[in-house]
Amino acid sequence: MYQDKIMLSSKEILDKEFKVDTRGYRPQEVDKYLDVVIKDYDEFNRIISDLEKEKQEVIEDNIRLKQEVRRLRTQIDALKESATMPGNSNNNADLLRRVSNLEKIIYGKE
Repeated sequence: MYQDKIMLSSKEILDKEFKVDTRGYRPQEVDKYLDVVIKDYDEFNRIISDLEKEKQEVIEDNIRLKQEVRRLRTQIDALKESATMPGNSNNNADLLRRVSNLEKIIYGKE
């Protein structure tokens, strides 16, 4: 996902050769600095990979929770519908308790 936006890889940084002038930089200092840059690149790539995995897990969890909410709402609707039918007046209090409990589960209210 992010790989197409990154200009350099760790290997490209490691393999980079600079021309040396009489007044140029010290190659040892440049190499040490580039080693730090390479380590950062590797760490950034690891972090991005971890975050992508975590994001996928959250997406899957979100889908599962939405399905559960739909299922519970269907149950609530069925209970409400059966509670309003004639001849169920004896069970109305019990059904209302059930509906209330299901709503607490769905909406997380105590």
